[in-house]
Amino acid sequence: MTVVDIPGSKSVTARALFLAAAADGVTTLRRPLRSDDTEGFAEGLTRLGYRVGKTPDAWQIDGRPQGPAVAEADVYCRDGATTARFLPTLAAAGHGSFRFDASPQMRRRPLGPLSRALRDLGVDLRHEEAEGHHPLRIEASGVEGGEVVLDAGQSSQYLTALLLLGPLTRKGLRIRVTDLVSAPYVEITVAMMRTFGVEVRREGTVYVVPPGGYTATIYDIEPDASTASYFFAAAAATGGEVTVPGLGTGALQGDLGFVDVLRRMGAEVTTDAQGTRVRGTGELRGLTVNMRDISDTMPTLAAIAPFASGPVRIEDVGNTRVKECDRLEACAENLRRLGVEVATGPDWIEIRPGSEAPVGAEIKSYGDHRVVMSFAVTGLRVPGISFDDPGCVRKTFPGFHEAFGALRGQLPG
Repeated sequence: MTVVDIPGSKSVTARALFLAAAADGVTTLRRPLRSDDTEGFAEGLTRLGYRVGKTPDAWQIDGRPQGPAVAEADVYCRDGATTARFLPTLAAAGHGSFRFDASPQMRRRPLGPLSRALRDLGVDLRHEEAEGHHPLRIEASGVEGGEVVLDAGQSSQYLTALLLLGPLTRKGLRIRVTDLVSAPYVEITVAMMRTFGVEVRREGTVYVVPPGGYTATIYDIEPDASTASYFFAAAAATGGEVTVPGLGTGALQGDLGFVDVLRRMGAEVTTDAQGTRVRGTGELRGLTVNMRDISDTMPTLAAIAPFASGPVRIEDVGNTRVKECDRLEACAENLRRLGVEVATGPDWIEIRPGSEAPVGAEIKSYGDHRVVMSFAVTGLRVPGISFDDPGCVRKTFPGFHEAFGALRGQLPG
């Protein structure tokens, strides 16, 4: 059995940084993820005048319920979607002139529904170039609150940003959601807000967030479930066994549900309070699966699908087309490079294993960390796989290749 220590969750770290900055008092975050995305978020907070103290195992943030400590700032959000969507929302609750920009990759990703909702709440927000995309400028004067309608069908991060904002408004928020993707990520947000002293109420499709602010705390960041998916998939695909401690029955992240997909394919899965264990049985069955709620793990499943006994069809993942890249097409193109038959539609992909084994090829990463980490799993059984940009994993797991190399030596050949 191989025990793998997975770095902290990106999703949880980003939310915790926002909550800590907004809370009254000093918050300590234990075992935060240290990656390009989260370092970028922390750097953005510093640009806005928040104090962020770092030690190897913890970050301390001095909260400012009143908002940024500076009257103006220019914040570069790098590639981070959480940084690019959460920090402008945080700044809007303060007072000052704040400009936000991001990498070319992040500039392409949509912000429109969040921008419209903030404007509907009275925020003076202007996109400097393409409407609904970075760069943007906010002339902040606090947010009154009230009722707002939001379409979160492209990204649950739009809803999370507004939920996080709610307690910082003068009246609180009533958010009426017309569509929602990746709902488990919203549950992470609501659970974490509770830990920082705020109770969100849900009335059908309306989320009710009270005013009154957050309370500082000590917060432990759990391991990243999306990152763990590559190690669980490695066990299932090779007949090995992998245990991830700290990611068990009490986990906040919906992406741990990926192990249920592996169980349906034939792997043995055990989850308890201490962690989760996956053991490959030598069998991977084909299946049809709806991955709307765990779409970040779609590439992980696509990468092991060529080893299944029948077709693997992944449905309701149209939102993966507006991630770091068009992940549906990226997976399809790379699988075809390996000689695997693939079909795609607007929101689905079907991988059809053939009688011939996949062949090695260079994987085109599109600068997307999840594409590289997923096809590293394929490489456990297909010799000759390489990557045009292996370093893009620094976005969420700078030490991925070293950790995966160590795992390779402990799995059946």
